[in-house]
Amino acid sequence: MEFDFSTVLKQWPTLLNGLWMTLLITAVSALLGTLLGIGCGWARAKGPAWAKWLVGGYVELIRNTPFIVQLFFIFFGLPPLGIKLTALTASLLANVVNLGAYVSEIARSGIEATPRGQLEAGQSLALSRWQIFSRVVLPPALKKVWPALVGQIIIIMLGSAVCSQISMDELSYSANQIASNTFRNFEVYIVAATMYLVLAMFVRQALNRIGLRLIFGR
Repeated sequence: MEFDFSTVLKQWPTLLNGLWMTLLITAVSALLGTLLGIGCGWARAKGPAWAKWLVGGYVELIRNTPFIVQLFFIFFGLPPLGIKLTALTASLLANVVNLGAYVSEIARSGIEATPRGQLEAGQSLALSRWQIFSRVVLPPALKKVWPALVGQIIIIMLGSAVCSQISMDELSYSANQIASNTFRNFEVYIVAATMYLVLAMFVRQALNRIGLRLIFGR
């Protein structure tokens, strides 16, 4: 058997377009999903009973159903209700909702680990609830859970390959197109796997640097 990677590499515009779309989905999903998860984590840890019940139901529903089912429900299940979404919008929404559920539990563990004395100190300084949360609770909580949060974002990035099932032209969809056109399946998926590996390492390093410099002030 002869391998011909040159045939695959000639399709670099298609691969780069898929890589760009994967990065776009990851960046938007990471930002919005993390914000959603932090809000849900706070509600479940410190919120009223109804908020804890509501967020708990959301978390259990998302964490105990396959991501592809959630994606298909959003893309194929909502149109009969009059809600039609593009492949990109459906992919982003599915990833944000999925990541938010997992980040909720990660954030909740960090928030609940905040010493009670710090909360009482913030209250004694007449800080508002938002100031206590944003200045006293959130920074040390994120510091504790940052590695787990970064790992979950990487999982979401790799899981975005499932979005090819609704014709979202991310990296795996581009690889499938090239494989269909060239019949060089082995070479195509070796190149795609390598790109995912490099991308995951890059994103992990970037997020670790962002955490150290912007959040932890190092």
